Amino acid sequence: MMNHELSSSQPAAIRGYYRWHAAIYDATRWTFLLGRNALLRHLPIVDAQEQTLLEVGCGTGHNLQRLAEQHPQLQLIGVDVSSDMLARASRPTRKYDRRVQLYERPYATEAFNLSQPIDFVLFSYALSMFNPGWEKAITSAYDDLPVGGRIALVDFHASPSRLFRWWMGKNHVRMDAHLLPLLQSKFRTEYLEIRPAFLGLWTYCLFIGQKVA
Repeated sequence: MMNHELSSSQPAAIRGYYRWHAAIYDATRWTFLLGRNALLRHLPIVDAQEQTLLEVGCGTGHNLQRLAEQHPQLQLIGVDVSSDMLARASRPTRKYDRRVQLYERPYATEAFNLSQPIDFVLFSYALSMFNPGWEKAITSAYDDLPVGGRIALVDFHASPSRLFRWWMGKNHVRMDAHLLPLLQSKFRTEYLEIRPAFLGLWTYCLFIGQKVA
């Protein structure tokens, strides 16, 4: 199910960027978006009970599809500002439409009014593109989660190459190790890895943290 809300307030630059990239995203980004499946395997999802996961910046639905396949009790919510990406995401998740909801909206603009709490908030190569806004997104995830809930992140971390950082910036990506300090100040670290990519051209991080207070 796809619901369209608050489209007039969506970041225009990101919508425009993915208007052209959505059709080739899955075919071209797999060489860059490392660690997604590894992070999903580390999520402490309890299959014996119904839980809810919210993915912010769900893109073409790669994570939502895998999670729906692997966890038949898991309720899934995908949020993205790009209607083009959500149109792609609706295809692989269509057969799970009773458990997968897609919303076209910025994160943290209004409450979801769910009948049950969110157990997980997932950011997969999304937070590094929230410039500005990444601090607010992390804080909103903290506010949306109950005590015991978890935030999960896989994203670009840093690069020693100034030229590469500049190029990624042209593609709306910031990668100067800015995400982990705030994440670790708000959530208790349960899992953390920083992995090298492409012979050290950049690193990416995987993080799961629990809200304890």
